[in-house]
Amino acid sequence: MAADVVIVGAGIVGAACARSLALAGASVVVLDRGAAAAGTSAHGEGNLLVSDKGPGPELVLAQESLRRWAELSGELADELGPRFPSIEHDAKGGLVVVASAAGLTGLREFAAAQRAVGVDAVEVTGDQARELEPDLAPGVLGGVHYPQDAQVQPVAAAEALLASARRAGAVVRTGVEVTGPLLGADGRLTGVATTGGDVAAGAVVVAAGPWSGEVAERLGAWLPVRPRRGTVLVTIPMRERIHHKVYDGDYFAATQSAGAELQTSAVIESTRGGTVLIGSSREQVGFDERFRAEVLRQMARRAVAVFPFLAGTNVMRSYLGFRPYMPDHLPVVGADPALDGLWFATGHEGAGVGLAPATGDLLAAGLLGLDPAVDPAPYAADRPTLQALRPTPDVSDAQVTLGNRASDTSENAHEGARP
Repeated sequence: MAADVVIVGAGIVGAACARSLALAGASVVVLDRGAAAAGTSAHGEGNLLVSDKGPGPELVLAQESLRRWAELSGELADELGPRFPSIEHDAKGGLVVVASAAGLTGLREFAAAQRAVGVDAVEVTGDQARELEPDLAPGVLGGVHYPQDAQVQPVAAAEALLASARRAGAVVRTGVEVTGPLLGADGRLTGVATTGGDVAAGAVVVAAGPWSGEVAERLGAWLPVRPRRGTVLVTIPMRERIHHKVYDGDYFAATQSAGAELQTSAVIESTRGGTVLIGSSREQVGFDERFRAEVLRQMARRAVAVFPFLAGTNVMRSYLGFRPYMPDHLPVVGADPALDGLWFATGHEGAGVGLAPATGDLLAAGLLGLDPAVDPAPYAADRPTLQALRPTPDVSDAQVTLGNRASDTSENAHEGARP
C-alpha cells in the first residue's frame, strides 16, 4: 500500500489531520494500533476552551479552532446525515469562579489581557455568578464568564472527522502497529513498517498523542512528549443543575505547571446524558494506570467547595487517561528538523479536542504548500524551546555500545526476536 501521507494515530488530532489532507486532495492512510479514538480522545471531556489560555500561540490556535468547530458542527452533519451520531457541539460557555479577594484580582487581570486579544471575557460579581449558576457555593466572591467556551462529545467528534475523511478517500486501518521506518537511499523517510505490512508514503505524520515520543523513537527521531495522567469522576444522572463549564481559579495554573507532582483543581460540567463530569487532576507517573484514592478525594473536595449539593450525589464511575505533555506547553505541528519526510501533530496536552481543527488545517497547509490560517512558527518542531532540550550524542558511549554489540557472545546475542 502507498499513500501521499501516512498518519500514525486515529485519535481526534489524527482524524482532523486526515480530513484536512483528504479534502485538499491528498491520498491518506491512517494507522492505529488500537481502535479509533480509543486513547486520549476517549478519556477526556471534549472541551473547546479559550478561558484557560493566556495571550500567545496556544490561544491563537484555540480561537481559530473555535471558529472551525462551529463550522464543522454543520458541515459534518450535512456530510454524514442524520443516522450518524451528533458530535454534540454545545456552546454552553464557561464560568471561572474564585472565593478570595486576591484570587479575584488575579483572575480579572488575566481576563483583561485576554480581552485585549479578542476573547469575550465578562467580569461577574458573586451575585451575578449565582444568576448564571444558582447552586454555586455562597463563598464565591465573583469570577469571569466566557461565552465562547464550548464542548463536543470527543469520541463522536473524532469518529465523524474520520468518516468525513473516508468519504474523501482516506483509508483507516486499526489494529496495526508501526514497528520501524522505511528509508530511501538518501536517508529520507519513505513510509513505515507495521505489523500489517509496509506502507509507503511521501510523508509520515506522528499524531499518536502521549505515545508520540515512542513512535518517533521507532522511526529514528526525537520528540520530548511524555504522558501526563488525568482522572475524571462521573456522577449518576440527575436533572440539570450545572449549566456551564465551571472551574475554580486554580485550573489555569495547573495546566501551565511543569511539576510532576499531583495537582488538582475543580472542573465541573453536565453532559447531555444527565451525568456530571468532575475533574481535574494532573500528575506525571508514566503510563501507570492504577487509580489512587487520594486523587479522587482531592477532586471531590474541590468540586463540593464550588457546588455544595454534589456532597450528596453518588459517583457512578471514574476513569483516567494520559495527555501528551510538552515541556514548553505548546503542541508540535510541522516537519521534523532532522529526518526528512517526518511530520508531527501532537503535544496538545489536555487541549487536543479543542485545538484539533486548526491543527489539522495547519498540518495540511504545511505539507501541501497552502496558505496557513495562523502563523506556523510557534508550533514548529525546531523551535528554540524544544531544541534546547535535545540530547547531545555522546560519541564515546556510542563507540562502547557498538563495540559491545560486535563482541557480544552472551545469551543476549541470541535474542534476535526481542525488539
